[in-house]
Amino acid sequence: LVVSTMAAAQHEVDLGLGNIVGSNVANLTLVLGAAALLQPIDLPVGTKRRALLCLGAVALFGWLVQGEASRLEGLVLIAVMVVALMAMVRMEADEVASVDAAPAGSVLSAWAWTVGSLVATVASAQAVVWGATDIAERAGIADGFVGFSLVALGTSLPELVTVVAAARRDESGIIVGSLLGSNVFNSLAVGAGLFLAGDGMVTDVDLQVRGSIAAIVVALVVVLAMRTVGRNRLVRAEGAVLLAMYAAAMVVLATSAGT
Repeated sequence: LVVSTMAAAQHEVDLGLGNIVGSNVANLTLVLGAAALLQPIDLPVGTKRRALLCLGAVALFGWLVQGEASRLEGLVLIAVMVVALMAMVRMEADEVASVDAAPAGSVLSAWAWTVGSLVATVASAQAVVWGATDIAERAGIADGFVGFSLVALGTSLPELVTVVAAARRDESGIIVGSLLGSNVFNSLAVGAGLFLAGDGMVTDVDLQVRGSIAAIVVALVVVLAMRTVGRNRLVRAEGAVLLAMYAAAMVVLATSAGT
């Protein structure tokens, strides 16, 4: 959210867009595929509905980002994000168990960690934007492709670490929930930040069209797999297919990456 919003605010809308689209693609191909290769993933109850919600969010962002991205569209994404959060809460209502409250810690310590983390996040995001634009200029490639590849991979690393650790512990709910939820947040909340902070001008039309199509196709493939696989699990062969899809998407976008 911070990387894409700061990029858009500094008139690097293509970089922010590439980060969103690239993260969406990487989450459901590279990260999910790597987890499935490590260990077959059993799909928990409610996965199909969450996958459809993810597909809807990715498709909505892909549709709105075509042409000029306006602030009105950003407000639409915020409204849809609120609805999506309510839907996710309803989906989980029957599965939430009551837990004992954790003992209260130092309020001052909590505020110090929060403020310090926010400052570090903003500073790191600014460094990412500066570094990515410099790489694009020196290499002579489009900002959008740098966002789609390098920046998106970097911002997807937390998901990769999370799902690898969860796969080793056979926590399939964390794997599926974190990746589908991340794509909903990327498409709606981060997309809203991009539209509201930017000037609305997207110059990388190939990323705008091909990237959005790639993200939608990936989400659709994952939804179909989760809705049609009778055994309710993703196996290693399907993980290999997802990794191949990530490579294919990278090749397709790379063919138009020259500036």
